[in-house]
Amino acid sequence: MRVGFIGLGLMGSGMTANLQKAGHALVVHDARREAAAKLLAAGAEWAATPRDVAASSEVIFTSLPGPPEFEAVACGKNGLIDGVARGQALFDLSTNSPTVIRRLHKLFGDKGAHLLDSPVSGGPAGAASGKMALWVSGDEEAYKRYRPVLDAMGDQIFYMGVVGAASVAKLVHNLSGYVINTALAEAFTMGVKAGVDPLLLWKAVRQGANGRRRTFDTLAEHFLPDNYDPARFALRLAHKDVSLATQLGREVGVPMRLSNLTLEEMTEALGRGWQTRDSRSSMLLQQERAGVKIAVDPDDIRAVLRADSNS
Repeated sequence: MRVGFIGLGLMGSGMTANLQKAGHALVVHDARREAAAKLLAAGAEWAATPRDVAASSEVIFTSLPGPPEFEAVACGKNGLIDGVARGQALFDLSTNSPTVIRRLHKLFGDKGAHLLDSPVSGGPAGAASGKMALWVSGDEEAYKRYRPVLDAMGDQIFYMGVVGAASVAKLVHNLSGYVINTALAEAFTMGVKAGVDPLLLWKAVRQGANGRRRTFDTLAEHFLPDNYDPARFALRLAHKDVSLATQLGREVGVPMRLSNLTLEEMTEALGRGWQTRDSRSSMLLQQERAGVKIAVDPDDIRAVLRADSNS
């Protein structure tokens, strides 16, 4: 198929490379033309504006930082909405606001086009390897028609029905992870300050019900070894995701005490200048308040994980 793609960052570059491997012809656009260099060398076509992407493509995908960028590309000057044709589909792969998606869905619908929200989960590595989940909601016929294109980008595709549902699911997924991070930091600093060695404490709780679900294994990546650089997912982007989730809570009237606390933690971490550090760097704040320093030898952590996998 002739696929339009806007947003060639860490996620978009991996997904577009897989689309090319699958044989799809690409029409691409990004705020930085140099981001498209490899794709253009491999045969992709450059479009000067989002409008040109829409006018030159059968189906369109966007992978952008957040709602403001998506709205500008979709409905700004020379935006996608100026170039879409009746029956054409736009899949937004961004982590977006369900409210924005639903509002713009109506605008595209007025032109006879389909806007589907299809956020992804898998990180840059998943985008590059194709081992990635895509949650999709919106017009089901459009979803079925372009399922082969989605399959070229991810291995776990899940259709969720009415537009906006996929964005809600993505926010639930991401918010859950960041709320768990906040809770783990609080509980573990309490345990360490109560006199338990952090590695011993971690080994113990891993054998409980939650530990058997591998919930605590995420601590091995940053929290236990005290290593937040380079970022696997930047704090500034995680802050945006949690902001969107708490905003959704306000819009639908759901109290979100821990979620708002999590957002406050991440905002304080941003105030420390940690925007580009890993999103879990906000967990350091609780260590400071508790007056503890956790920095387990990475070799000891790997030994625990290795012993577990061999058992």
